[in-house]
Amino acid sequence: MKILITGATGLIGSELVKILLDNNHSIHYLTTSSKKIEDKANFKGFYWNPQEGKIDENCIQGVDTIVHLAGASIAKRWTNSYKVELIESRVLSTNLIFNLLKKTTHKVEQVVSASGTAIYPDSSSAIYDENSTAIEDSFLSNVVVKWEKSVDQFKMLNIKVTKLRTGVVYSQKGGALLEIIKPIKMGFGSGFGSGNQLQSWIHLSDVANLYYFVIKNRFDGIFNAVAPHPISNQDLTKMIAKILDKSLFLPNIPQFVMKLILGDMHILLFNNKNILPKRALDFGFNFEFPTAEKALQNILK
Repeated sequence: MKILITGATGLIGSELVKILLDNNHSIHYLTTSSKKIEDKANFKGFYWNPQEGKIDENCIQGVDTIVHLAGASIAKRWTNSYKVELIESRVLSTNLIFNLLKKTTHKVEQVVSASGTAIYPDSSSAIYDENSTAIEDSFLSNVVVKWEKSVDQFKMLNIKVTKLRTGVVYSQKGGALLEIIKPIKMGFGSGFGSGNQLQSWIHLSDVANLYYFVIKNRFDGIFNAVAPHPISNQDLTKMIAKILDKSLFLPNIPQFVMKLILGDMHILLFNNKNILPKRALDFGFNFEFPTAEKALQNILK
């Protein structure tokens, strides 16, 4: 297969690139930096600038699959201007690729896009799978709704569309988990709020392999890219401390304190979401790290 990837240098993208190259697939990638363009037999870069509506049309030559991972990070303070960027970085980039395919002869059969579990409502009792239709009334959920709507355009071109609603990615290479680990390592760790809120997460290796799984099998539709077993904030904090052999003596941090520190983004630490990867399991995907304990032991070893 020849695969076009956006966000190829990101946390998930770089891991997926390794898997694809190891399995002898050719990769085209889009970059906003002309200095990062490589031209190898199986790894070629092409320039684009979604804000300016620019894209090298040669990027889709011979491509049968597009993996769309590009989008501004949610792990920054959500100022009003950054909220606009969070939406536009996803929607404008998707529209640019769609318009290119609409006007050009191509061989693309499938578009696989990142998405987010933020679309599901905060709930202490509900369990969500891919059949769930409830939508959270929040800014971040609105980002996901607009993002997915833009991706669904490809269906009009008779292209399969696959959306991976991804939970918190656990990795030693970056992401939110490292920020949780840091204070615990220093001996100042504590939970957030009641600590009972469930976090739906996935190990970096598993999410990259799930992308490859849906690509090679041409699965379409929504997939919850989360591990089968969510974990509460309190249990996660205790588990990290145990593996690192650190004590926890501070009280949990109240929600209003984190709101003062992080602004609107603080809600990510307090939302309660029990999400299941039903379709991945139904189709026989094997999670290497189904439990947080196994994932943390791998990351913190």
